[in-house]
Amino acid sequence: MSKQAQDAYIVAATRTPVGKIHGALRAVRPDDMLAHVIRNVMARAPGLDPRLIGDVIAGCAMPEAEQGMNVARIGLLLAGLPDSVPGMTINRFCASGVQAVALAADRIRLGEADVMLAAGVESMSCMPQMMGNKVSLNPAIFARDENVGIAYGMGLTAEKVAAEWHVSREDQDAFAAASHSKAAAAIAAGKFRAEISPYTAHDHLPDFGSGAVKIVERVIENDEGPRRDSTPERLAKLRPVFAAKGTVTAGNASQMSDGASAVLLVSEKILTQFNLKPIARFRGYAVAGVPPQIMGIGPIEAIPRVLKQAGVRQNEVDWIELNEAFAAQALAVTRSLALDPQKVNPLGGAIALGHPLGATGAIRTATIMAAMQRGEAKYGMVTMCVGTGMGAAALFESVA
Repeated sequence: MSKQAQDAYIVAATRTPVGKIHGALRAVRPDDMLAHVIRNVMARAPGLDPRLIGDVIAGCAMPEAEQGMNVARIGLLLAGLPDSVPGMTINRFCASGVQAVALAADRIRLGEADVMLAAGVESMSCMPQMMGNKVSLNPAIFARDENVGIAYGMGLTAEKVAAEWHVSREDQDAFAAASHSKAAAAIAAGKFRAEISPYTAHDHLPDFGSGAVKIVERVIENDEGPRRDSTPERLAKLRPVFAAKGTVTAGNASQMSDGASAVLLVSEKILTQFNLKPIARFRGYAVAGVPPQIMGIGPIEAIPRVLKQAGVRQNEVDWIELNEAFAAQALAVTRSLALDPQKVNPLGGAIALGHPLGATGAIRTATIMAAMQRGEAKYGMVTMCVGTGMGAAALFESVA
């Protein structure tokens, strides 16, 4: 007999600062980043017995090398959780982190667990190339034009979206500059401070005078990507990356990055038992498939599905974290669904803040939770396009 359905509540969420690829977090192992956010999210729920955690689900888009070997289980053990806590790594490319949150919430909503920990982790500094250590695609992938987004990379899909949705180079550069401006202002105002758990990195450097190795400690507190001096005029000078006469550049595309995040979800019974204060109720999650060659428009299909599922109108959503894989696709989605630009990425997006692939969905969930704690949103959404032609969207309702 199945257990009674129940609501899933988020009681804590935190993340690392996001580092540029080969930047501030370059020497930090992804399993150590994951352990860091797990320890810190549990510290935000004092008194909660970690033995009650039904599972740790971690998203990772490239689960190999240093972030292989079921990084979820490795990370939770490094974090000091009890041996009895299991762990599972899942992969839906860029939506892996928010997919982990949705799966964790579903376990609670089905009555199969009362405490779940969702996470996302990605170190793009660890990967020798965008598609991993050993790329071995099925040869048939290269034989059909509709698979261009799989065979030749997502940059060309952004060019296709820009052409089909008539998104100009000027509009893309203006959108990218605004992302940096909003992110830089948010950092200056301390908007991210509550959601970030600073990371202390240790660099081992040679001391040529003594012949010894010295350890230099660095405390990383802020996201590394935002640039205060980014302007449309400066971005206009960059050359297209993926097509000779294209419009997509390194400046109007998301940054490759390193980072991790963790989200703690519980049932109402646990709220009462441990006197925990919820931040938000999980309201729903939807995924949808779209043609791989225009994968960037995935949220156009996913957003209406999750809103219908939850019985919430689009204009009721106060805060939308729309992952900026490319300015072209973010603009195409915003215009196609008539999203309010003021509600989309109020603190900047991946063009400025970075996109550590499988971690991004969980990272942006932490951003929405912080906004809800500040009283800035009743309903919040995390949505993104997904490689190979998908879209995902998760909806949260504030109870803070």
